[in-house]
Amino acid sequence: MIVSQNMMTEAEIICKQSLPMLDVKYHLCVATTTQDHNLPVDVAASHSSPIFGEPRVSEPVSNDFPRSDSVVGCLDAVEDATIESSAAKFAPNIRSGSYADIGPRKSMEDEHIQVDDLSAHMGSFLGCSMPSAFYAVFDGHGGPDAAAYIKRNAMKLFFEDADLPHTSDIDAIFLKELENSHRESFLRADLALAHEHSVSSSCGTTALTALVLGSNLLVASAGDCRAVLCRKGKAVDMSQDHKPSYLPERRRVEELGGYIDDGYLNGLSVTRSLGDWDMKLPLGSASPLIAEPDFQQALLTEEDEFLIIGCDGIWDVMSSQFAVSLVRRGLRRHDDPQQCARELVAEALRLNTSDNVTVIVICFSSPNRDRVVESCPQRRRWRCSLSDEGRRRLQSLLEGN
Repeated sequence: MIVSQNMMTEAEIICKQSLPMLDVKYHLCVATTTQDHNLPVDVAASHSSPIFGEPRVSEPVSNDFPRSDSVVGCLDAVEDATIESSAAKFAPNIRSGSYADIGPRKSMEDEHIQVDDLSAHMGSFLGCSMPSAFYAVFDGHGGPDAAAYIKRNAMKLFFEDADLPHTSDIDAIFLKELENSHRESFLRADLALAHEHSVSSSCGTTALTALVLGSNLLVASAGDCRAVLCRKGKAVDMSQDHKPSYLPERRRVEELGGYIDDGYLNGLSVTRSLGDWDMKLPLGSASPLIAEPDFQQALLTEEDEFLIIGCDGIWDVMSSQFAVSLVRRGLRRHDDPQQCARELVAEALRLNTSDNVTVIVICFSSPNRDRVVESCPQRRRWRCSLSDEGRRRLQSLLEGN
């Protein structure tokens, strides 16, 4: 058969276009852009899904397919969908432990809240029956009254009086409404301290809350308490320390007329807190010291092992990764979050923290899932054999001859 040059060229083009397509891992990532060649591609008559590795298109294919950005975008979308699917299947088995110590201070000004089953306390408060939990740490200053008041009224402030969204399914809109509700709760708590006669205007507290709804985690923070998530052994900070040394906070404070001297805002080591009304401008004014929290959200998967939340007495003397590694080793030894919290506090005291120390360890995985038992490595035993001549020489050497 005689083959013309045009037929050869067309065959080469089709071949060059087809080969890269076979490298695409996901058949939904096939571009359908039309270019100059307009080469038709046969489509099977069946309407069934394409076979993996054999993409089919109903429009002409360009000769520069595949475009890297199209493929990368599709791969990212598939990866995101995989993560969401994994999170949707993950139901955390929540259990926690806490521990607190006065440390070298003369008085204890820390408080904390630990509720592993929020529905048991509040009922179906969001209109859904999924597992829920609530945790909080409050680090008081100027006395213990502000932290104690917020702890005593926390459930009322954050749930009973809050404008909570109601839904049977959690989506992005619901989470945004929940975030707004928590923001209002922080501000409402701040105003409550302004009008509470039993709490001095020179008394205040930092606050950090962690709310777990199914596989969703919402952390809100005002001050220098910290939340750290352990994801496959790596520390993931779920809050930002609001200190004058943190550049965005320093800029915000100075733009509002605040003065930072030697790392302190008017003598206070944080730039956000509840209370401290002797340092805040009158209601309705923009004050350098604010109570508005920052938020972090996470969609929990099986890679997320536990969450640590603690006051700055912990974080003043250890990094997030150090704390995560310490707790992870403890869980592998004894699988007890209460003991892990106690060990974290003991380590902070050993490292000479100068503050009260409070920490909560919240586990998300089942006690029996992927349990790793650490054991001491066995010593290697070496065996060697000597000839009679070698043994005589060694004996002579040992005798000093």
